[in-house]
Amino acid sequence: MPCYRFEGLTPVIHPTAYVHPTAVLIGDVIVGPGVYVAPLASLRGDYGRLILEEGANLQDHCMMHGYCEMDTIVHAHGHIGHGAILHGCVVGRNALVGMNSVIMDGAVIGEDSIVAAMSFVRAGFQGEPRQLLMGSPARVKRAVTDEELHWKGLNTQEYQALARRCQTSLQPCEPLTEPEAGRPRLQGVTQVQPSAAQTR
Repeated sequence: MPCYRFEGLTPVIHPTAYVHPTAVLIGDVIVGPGVYVAPLASLRGDYGRLILEEGANLQDHCMMHGYCEMDTIVHAHGHIGHGAILHGCVVGRNALVGMNSVIMDGAVIGEDSIVAAMSFVRAGFQGEPRQLLMGSPARVKRAVTDEELHWKGLNTQEYQALARRCQTSLQPCEPLTEPEAGRPRLQGVTQVQPSAAQTR
């Protein structure tokens, strides 16, 4: 993968984490145990420190960046959807940031919270546990339900399993010219369905 030391700081990747070869890691980046980092993610630790804690995932086209003396953190089991931007913020334990959302400097997303897709969380927002945030700018709509939290947990488990699956089975190859007869289908771990919060 493109991995660059910057001003003496080398990215750190735990041996049980999976970082796709097309993700880019620069400088002060710390990737914890069981983390999944998807294709084309950018972790640019050339100002502040970037931390992905145990069991977190950062999906395709996500970007993490921050300012000097500021840590951008996704706490344990945090779940960052495709195309999200995290800038100088903190995502609490077991929280979910939906696809194409933006979380700005100094914002804190509370643990077990959900930021709906395409939301914009303003700089300095201080969240509390189990909040559902929606909109641009994002506002607290209500508490996260037990059903939504259960769904979120199943999705996060899928990505934790995917980190292990990729370590053992992902390999470069040449494409086929046509599908083989009886081509099998991939099977997930939990077969989860989208949450209502993600479809609104």
